[in-house]
Amino acid sequence: MDMSRKVIKTSSPKLIDPKILLPFIAVTSLFFLWGFPNDLTNPMVEVFKNVLDISNVEASYVQLAFYGGYGTMAIPAALFIRRYSYRSSIVLGLFLFTLGSLMMYPSATLVNYGLFLVSFYILTFGLAFLETTANPMILELGDRETATQRLNLSQAFNPMGALTGQVVARIFVVEKLHTKIGADNEATTGMLSPEQKQQIIEHDLGVVSTPYIILGFVVLAIMLVFLFMKIEGKREDTERLDLKETFRKLFSNKNYYEGVLAQFFYVACQIMVWTFIYQYVTNLNATRSADEQLNATVFVVASTVSFLVARWVCTFLIRYVNSAKLMLIFAALGVALCAGAIFVNGIVGLYCLVGVSFAMSLMFPTIYGIALKGMGDEAKLGSAGLILAIVGGALMPPLQGRIIDMGGTGLNDLQLFGFVPEVNFSFILPLFCLVMVGAYSYRSIKRA
Repeated sequence: MDMSRKVIKTSSPKLIDPKILLPFIAVTSLFFLWGFPNDLTNPMVEVFKNVLDISNVEASYVQLAFYGGYGTMAIPAALFIRRYSYRSSIVLGLFLFTLGSLMMYPSATLVNYGLFLVSFYILTFGLAFLETTANPMILELGDRETATQRLNLSQAFNPMGALTGQVVARIFVVEKLHTKIGADNEATTGMLSPEQKQQIIEHDLGVVSTPYIILGFVVLAIMLVFLFMKIEGKREDTERLDLKETFRKLFSNKNYYEGVLAQFFYVACQIMVWTFIYQYVTNLNATRSADEQLNATVFVVASTVSFLVARWVCTFLIRYVNSAKLMLIFAALGVALCAGAIFVNGIVGLYCLVGVSFAMSLMFPTIYGIALKGMGDEAKLGSAGLILAIVGGALMPPLQGRIIDMGGTGLNDLQLFGFVPEVNFSFILPLFCLVMVGAYSYRSIKRA
């Protein structure tokens, strides 16, 4: 009797093939790079409001300009990738990133808020190219079965850049301003002459522009590295782009077009939470004594750290738990925490707002992975739709600013239901956004 057996060894697909480790590391470094200006910019809403003495809505135009660049340039970036290559798109993105960053110098010199907005707008043209390129490229760099997990891994480096941006914003911008955030600046500057006030504005705008200018030169150096590095994804030189057929395939895929909507609401939620947490803290400080004042940056950093930790945890969990189910659980958690931030006054409400970042951690890459799963070459243009959805971060913050301004330009001019400050109530918008992400998760589970 032949007792021999054929043993078939099966192994789980590799997350990262050693053959493509260098391209993976190079592209993943871009996730860190664009995370830095994202969170360097978030506190600038309150900075410009105080330095230029403008309303919450006018100050939120910073986010309108910053994230509006994604909406403008995402599809052109995808078409550029299809026509040329991943590396060419990365180099062009880094060039636009550099240009927008260096434009902060004339913006500050001329004391021109409008030119600052144009600079943010052009800077994010570059970020749109980088994100439209890097996300689908990471999906392609390896086995399809591990694509979503691989993207979660790369995206985990994004909050590291965000955390760095927050620290720089605090130490090298907010701390160096003559116009102090959350202070009664009218009382301290009311006796100054117009010339002295103008000098303060010029000084503070110079402080605001400095980290962007330095960043511009750093990005320029990185662009030169990519110019001489061989790093390419798939390129179909002979295949013509059939836009009509591509769009037909994309919009016949419910996971995709619902994913674009979910991404719109997710990004809107993230930007609103990370932007207006400063105003939330400022409102709490209004009723606290001088020695009890809260440092907003501490809570912003805590938000980012919780976001980062949760993303690493989720990168591990997704290997064992369906990503859509995990996202549904986190969306429900986020809704509950948002409700706490709205209706629970005081430090507990602030802790709830910090916790929302933990709940948001896995959403961007998970929506991305679900929406583009199995798309093949259509993923390049499909990626543009998901990056275009980042425009949610441009459109929704001004709406939240309008809620805060309902009773006036202060943060607690009006109380809803007799006890909810308008700045707290404004977080009803992030809550709604998380409900929409949860709905996408549920529908994706049903379609699986």
